[in-house]
Amino acid sequence: MFTIGDFARLGRVSVRMLRHYDSIGLLRPAAVDQRSGYRFYRAEQLHRLNRVIALKELGLTLGQVRVIVDDAVDVAELRGMLRLRRSELEARLAADTARLAGVEARLRMIETEGRMTSQDVVLKELPPVRVAELTAVARSYQTPDISPVIQPLYPELHRRLGEARITPSGPGLAWYEPAGEEAVLVHAGVVVAAEAGSAREFAIVDLPAVPAAATIIHHGPMDEVERSMQALAAWIEENGWHADGFARELYVAYSAEDPANGVTELQLPVVRR
Repeated sequence: MFTIGDFARLGRVSVRMLRHYDSIGLLRPAAVDQRSGYRFYRAEQLHRLNRVIALKELGLTLGQVRVIVDDAVDVAELRGMLRLRRSELEARLAADTARLAGVEARLRMIETEGRMTSQDVVLKELPPVRVAELTAVARSYQTPDISPVIQPLYPELHRRLGEARITPSGPGLAWYEPAGEEAVLVHAGVVVAAEAGSAREFAIVDLPAVPAAATIIHHGPMDEVERSMQALAAWIEENGWHADGFARELYVAYSAEDPANGVTELQLPVVRR
């Protein structure tokens, strides 16, 4: 048998933890010296300790852990529970990473406030354009919600265009519209010269001409587009215009492998009121 100190080192836990597990009946020592009170453990008890630690890492309370280990959960069931927990942790890590990227983008935007001026904005007419598009719904307008929805649409759209033997005749063009209280319908399109009306695995739509649009060139990844959009908003307000419709993103130069060198024209229809 092993002393509590040796058993703690073998199980990679603290002595204090083992004493607590003993006090709540979760992991009793194999023997206790009546005179000294020293606790002793057997090697086979490491199996129970492993299950206790694994279930605790799943987020279960110690009371729930005791019920499960006393019911002798088999290895296959325990492995399934651990895989589920791993998936949950990976999803949380991805969400936290996206949230951190959003915070960093906001900080960079704050640092560059005032660098973009009204001279960067151009007021112009947008001609009608025909696009092939795929759509999907994002939870909100926030970049961490938009990016993972729109990014897979473009490679899939190009794949379907290739199968239909349609070659894009212009750049990518994205726009958004409300799809509920917070949800957003994301349109991922590319300019084409194809005939409308044929049954295909994508839609072909005609975007109407826009008499007046405030436009600005955004350099860099779309994760940092807010700073350009806010500069555009400031120009619109300062010059007595009002937004009139949905903003468009014209991808003048874009590569998924090198988003930092992207060039995007942001186009927001405006009117005088």
